[in-house]
Amino acid sequence: MDGVRGHALLLPFPAQGHINPLMQLAKILIANHFVVTFVNTDFIEKRLNNKSSEYMSFQSFPDGLPPEHGRTLKLPELCESLQKHGPFHVENIVEKIMQSLRVPPLTIIVADGVFSFTQQIADKFGVPRVAFWTTSACGFSAYYYMPLLIEQGYIPLKDDSGSCKNDVISCIPEMEALRVKDLPSFLTVTDAEDYMFQYLLREAQNTHQASLVLLNTFQELEGPVLRDLNAKFGNKVLSIGPLLLSSACYGDLIADTKSSIWNEETSCLEWLDKQQESSVIYVCFGSIAVLSDEELVEFAWGLEASNQTFLWVIRPDLVRGSSAVLPGEFLERTKERGFFVAWAPQIKVLSHPSVGGFLTHSGWNSTIESISYGVPMISSPFFAEQPTNRRFVDDVWKVGYEMRENVLREEVEALVRKLMNLGEEQGREMRFRLKILKERAVASVKVGGASYKNMQDFLRQMQMKMKIGN
Repeated sequence: MDGVRGHALLLPFPAQGHINPLMQLAKILIANHFVVTFVNTDFIEKRLNNKSSEYMSFQSFPDGLPPEHGRTLKLPELCESLQKHGPFHVENIVEKIMQSLRVPPLTIIVADGVFSFTQQIADKFGVPRVAFWTTSACGFSAYYYMPLLIEQGYIPLKDDSGSCKNDVISCIPEMEALRVKDLPSFLTVTDAEDYMFQYLLREAQNTHQASLVLLNTFQELEGPVLRDLNAKFGNKVLSIGPLLLSSACYGDLIADTKSSIWNEETSCLEWLDKQQESSVIYVCFGSIAVLSDEELVEFAWGLEASNQTFLWVIRPDLVRGSSAVLPGEFLERTKERGFFVAWAPQIKVLSHPSVGGFLTHSGWNSTIESISYGVPMISSPFFAEQPTNRRFVDDVWKVGYEMRENVLREEVEALVRKLMNLGEEQGREMRFRLKILKERAVASVKVGGASYKNMQDFLRQMQMKMKIGN
């Protein structure tokens, strides 16, 4: 392995939205002459079935749950099991690497921000831990300021009535536009002992222990929030995104490596090729969000009433407790202008010239991908920090429209029509803002850009810790 400059262990939380950006980071590290060990749970690795190569190996460990468990559909149970079983298994993986004569010893551990248990492992073996938060900067900031929100009485909520949901929060720096309902869903609970409430409170504060904090965002998009976070973390927060753009600069270095736990259906790209420019609205609610039967039907009839051409991703587990079944009459009425897949190659879809809008759950990967390709959004969040992203999309960046919590077909129809109306002045202004942000996203990852400089700073700091040959 001549020319190897370091060995990084990458450990994502076992969910699609966490695996993708860390796989993009792995590609960048390999391009910069690092060996990468990518660690998944057994459940995830079985679905990916990746093969190790000279510069990228795959390890996995049991998450402690039975095969039939819903995993991300029962998130508190998954998190609790990972906290219980993860430390022992990850430490064993690290120890075997450090004792191996076939690979260089580890020089750094890049772990998901919600895996602070890796700090003790990193300390034991004398390597730095880098916390990689797969959230937006504003999403991470909401988690980080939980102690202040508790002190000010915003959380936990006093009751379930929802009476305070529209109250404006003024205590989080650079996030004055936030309302209570824009906080991450794990925060807007009434029980202070709620597992996810306490989990995120602890993990966000434990980020202080990390040597560096990485965020998949860029300075020109979230500059004020990033500056505040750096003031709190002693300039340890590095924005290195959009990683999908910077990793694309390195071609097919890991072309045979899968990052999607779902089988992507490329037939939708051939269908998009036949559509007019900016005529299709892409509908996808991510890999975890679950709808009720009623919500599925409301989205369906709203799309039908809009008369808009659409591409809709409908996972087999999209509907709570059953398979997603669309009304037969809806399918008949939209058969000439609708296309359905169980999973889509999202980056290729959003970068396709036929796509002119995105109805999304506002997960951070989807949001930054949409911004990177200049596609305006309708934000319909479901959980985690998606409501926070929605608020910034609509009120701060003004690159999309927010949907209310209760899905109604009339609102779906109205927002789809509004988003896809290219001739409307508001629509033209939104697309102009997106054009500027897209250009700034591209410039940020190029030589001289802020994200490029931060990535180089990260690589330099990794190399300074290198112990190969010592």
